[in-house]
Amino acid sequence: MMGQILPILVSLLSGILMGCTVAPFEWWALGWFALAPLWWLLGRQTTPPWQLGAAWGAGFHGTAIFWITGVHPMTWMGVPWLASFAIAIACWLIIALWGAVLVGFWAYLQQWSPKAWGPRILMGVASWCLLEVLWRSLPLWWSSLAYTQSPHNLPILHLGQLSGTTTITAVLVAVNGCWAAAFDSFDLSRQRVRFPAIWAGLLVLGLAQGLGGYLYSQPLNDSPEQSLRVGLIQGNIPNEIKLYPEGLRQALEGYTRGYQNLSDAGVDVVMTPETALPVLWEGDYPRYNDTPAGHFYQAIRDRGVPAWVGTSRGTPSHYTNSLLSVSGSGETLSYYDKVILVPLGEYIPFESVLGGFIGRLSPLQAQMVPGSRDQLLETPFGPAIVSICYESAFPQHLQPQAQRGGEFFLSAANNAHYAPSMPRQHHAQDVMRAIELDRWAVRATNTGYSAFVNPHGETLWISEINQYATHIETIHRRQTQTLYVQWGDWLVWLLAILAILINIIKP
Repeated sequence: MMGQILPILVSLLSGILMGCTVAPFEWWALGWFALAPLWWLLGRQTTPPWQLGAAWGAGFHGTAIFWITGVHPMTWMGVPWLASFAIAIACWLIIALWGAVLVGFWAYLQQWSPKAWGPRILMGVASWCLLEVLWRSLPLWWSSLAYTQSPHNLPILHLGQLSGTTTITAVLVAVNGCWAAAFDSFDLSRQRVRFPAIWAGLLVLGLAQGLGGYLYSQPLNDSPEQSLRVGLIQGNIPNEIKLYPEGLRQALEGYTRGYQNLSDAGVDVVMTPETALPVLWEGDYPRYNDTPAGHFYQAIRDRGVPAWVGTSRGTPSHYTNSLLSVSGSGETLSYYDKVILVPLGEYIPFESVLGGFIGRLSPLQAQMVPGSRDQLLETPFGPAIVSICYESAFPQHLQPQAQRGGEFFLSAANNAHYAPSMPRQHHAQDVMRAIELDRWAVRATNTGYSAFVNPHGETLWISEINQYATHIETIHRRQTQTLYVQWGDWLVWLLAILAILINIIKP
């Protein structure tokens, strides 16, 4: 029995170590080693592969996204304490189980890999990358292996310009596979290791870091004529008070004051976070124009400085989570409605089945509706790429916006629901998106971390958490098209073809 349990425990521990590569620990260097134990254990064939993979996946995803438990308590929403606790734990367990299924399936596939380590590593890299691409096409996704390196290892993140996160994930899996191959060839009787596997791992790692470093070293060459002076407001309104009259008044007064101060400082445009104005916007005007929301709108007309406003559109029962481009005269030029909604948080999956159960746990009656997938926010300064909160984890959603001409990247988020590690991880996601798209990024959040990031992933300014803040930074419009923007995740399909060919011709 112990011989069966020990490999599973080792696999679980190595998955937990991989989960420590992201916030709050950010031990990103572990990403180059923490998958190797699972690789090696799969070659021992003493425990069913899917059990080893499931343990590793649960450890990684469960550790990386433990911040989801920070949604508790939700008593401010009218959810009873015990039900709130049950919802938080259930969400965490579902995410851990989802990760366990992903890696368990990958491990299960490895039993058909060739015995030789070279072809075996190629098969493992191809199948992992393919599964990541397929998994992130589903509604529940966050933890790519690639984001274990963000925001610290900027050279390796520049490989994202070639084929997105697939490139970084492929290198991580391959290097870990090489360490496993080296350990597998360790000769206990002679105390020797087969060095070609070690040299192969060092070669892959060195070439990847070198190529990424070369891309990182390229000058941005931004033109002064394409510059844009952006003012950002972090309102710092906790969700516990935001939806109540006093919180609403505090939020809107803070955003109005911030807008006025930034406008007086000479910015070209002001950006607010996701749902900064928690009211419904109808046409060019916020509903109930005599409220503080109307005062914010009037400030735009008085100062004449355009704004990117986080708010909602629709009806009280069915509404969108939106970012509006409002001109200096108060006209709504364009809007972006959030497309990828958070399961359970913003919509109920399989509502006909789960709706009644969720309704008994929560008193909320409103239903958020998604926007169309072909949107591009038009602004007075050119088209913008937009991500609202959760969408930052889905690079394939932003890549077409850059392909259609988006010239800078706007990320609006709330992030006040969760533990502080969540906004830190969210910032890491946006750093990756800025590099992949080769765009300047403006990240406006409610409670932090708001930031400005250049196309090399360098954070020029980042806010403190849970503090009111305003900041001004100059960004630049860009029309470049990286290989990833042009061709998307082309590498995963090339790897899949090579893996199929290897499998066909294996002895």
